[in-house]
This record gives sequence, structure tokens and C-alpha cells, in this order.
Amino acid sequence: MTADRPRRILTVCMGCHCRAPLAAAVLAARGGDAVEVRSAGIRDWHVGRGAHPVMIEVAAEHGYDLSGHRGVQVSEGLLAWADVVLAMDARILEALRDLAGRKSGPELKLYLGDNDVPDPWEKPREAFTECVTAVEAGAHQHLERT
Repeated sequence: MTADRPRRILTVCMGCHCRAPLAAAVLAARGGDAVEVRSAGIRDWHVGRGAHPVMIEVAAEHGYDLSGHRGVQVSEGLLAWADVVLAMDARILEALRDLAGRKSGPELKLYLGDNDVPDPWEKPREAFTECVTAVEAGAHQHLERT
């Protein structure tokens, strides 16, 4: 990051369908012009597709617009773009470390420090609300340096 551009944050989940798009929206809303945020998935399951319909609804109830989201798969180019990459859980972080290899690159870490962001996939609506709450609670730690 340099003084002449925003801090670049990449959020990553399994398919870029629930957690990562939500985290990107929360960070972008709270970080304003000080951050540029993108999301991606480790797998290509939802490339080009919108966010999960329930996540779109629950996010909107909390003030976040995911209606324009389209899934992308994490790539070396996205990793090179980012200053920091935030994994939604430990399995994603491990996969990101494998993808990044020994190259110098962005800081890779868990979004919630030592904890996983709960995955609402295939769970009741309440799980999506819990996911939003967790993502909102963790956002501040990634914006303090902006």
C-alpha cells in the first residue's frame, strides 16, 4: 500500500457465494475511500453467478447491497493485487498458502483472527444472520490501519 492509493483487501471463501462477498461489502461500506475491496472463492463453483439469495436478503436487511455481486475464483493476479487477503476459515487460509507458495505477496490471515467465520451454506436463515453479525464484528480490525 502506498499513500496515493487505497489499501487493497481481498476476502476469500470457498465459492464466493456467501461469506466473502458479504465481508467485501461490509469492509467497503465501513472503509470508504480508504479501501478497495474484492472477493473471490477458492473453487470455481459460482464463477459469474450472484451471491446466495438468502445472503442477498439478509445483507440488505443490514444495509449491504450484494445484488450486483458476481463470483470469481481466486487467482495469482488477485493475490498480486491485494495488500492483505482475508480467509473466512482455516481451510481457506491453508489453500491460499498453498496457492501463494513461497512467493512474497500479500499478508494472508483469517478474517476473525483465530476463529472461522461461520459458513451459512445449506443452513437455515438464522445462520446467514449469524454470519453477518460475525463479519460486522470483525471488520474494525481490518480498517484500523486505513
